[in-house]
Amino acid sequence: MSKDVVMKPVESKSTGKTIKKGILGVIINAILIIFSASCIFPLVWMLYSSLKEKRVFNADIIGLPTNPTIENYRKILSNKDFNILSTMWNSLRTTVISVILIVLIAFIVGYILARIDFALNKPLYVMFLMGMLIPIHSLMVPIYIIFSKTNLSNHWFTLLFPYVAFALPMSIFLVQGYVKGIPVELEEAAAIDGSSFSKTMFGIILPVCKPILVTVAIINVFSCWNEFSFALILLKDRLLYTVPLGLKQFTGQFNADYPKIMAAMLLTMSPVVVFYFAFSKQIIKGMVAGAVKG
Repeated sequence: MSKDVVMKPVESKSTGKTIKKGILGVIINAILIIFSASCIFPLVWMLYSSLKEKRVFNADIIGLPTNPTIENYRKILSNKDFNILSTMWNSLRTTVISVILIVLIAFIVGYILARIDFALNKPLYVMFLMGMLIPIHSLMVPIYIIFSKTNLSNHWFTLLFPYVAFALPMSIFLVQGYVKGIPVELEEAAAIDGSSFSKTMFGIILPVCKPILVTVAIINVFSCWNEFSFALILLKDRLLYTVPLGLKQFTGQFNADYPKIMAAMLLTMSPVVVFYFAFSKQIIKGMVAGAVKG
């Protein structure tokens, strides 16, 4: 009898903990579902809103389309003032070249700052850190003047300069911190085997740095693709417009054709979305590994 009396409170206590854990799990899952829905709903809303006519959208912004139509997509693809394929190509070309340059330069500079002790090591590192503290938009006027005086504005390569320059401080900071966490014994063993400096850097350290380089590439792909300010002040020719600048053509001084804007946004988002889903595993691994290592 005494054993039964002792066991009952223990069972009830464990049952109570299980119930509390179950309730807590339900609450956490509910919060996560709500949060996920809040992130997904804008995309769903853009999708079905792009199938509305302008007057229908203005009458009911949230409601589903009663008579869905792809007329907005047809008008965008046939619009002579806004060549969507041209703007996507301009953004794609600028983004790819910029990201390649950013990753390459950030890796080389980050590795040198992390491994080689020379007189200007700390001053250069502090200079790059200060580069992260300067607001980009505070330099737009001097950049516009410099590019205008040097005839560097309004070319297909114009945006490469500000994109690479302003992305390097953060990228170098991430790579330098990651390389410092790599054991020096790797390079020492390579030097004993007769490996040169460049071979060690690109053949041994570069593959080890893949997670942080993937992280750097991801950050800058979205940053370059969505950049608007420098494109606005440095590009005048419509044939050179990037995606964000091209989308501006759908807004007027007093009104905007939102269904067309949403259709154009969905079309221009497609390369980035395809990129994300195609490399989702590598992206997640790179972000996690880069955060842990850095």
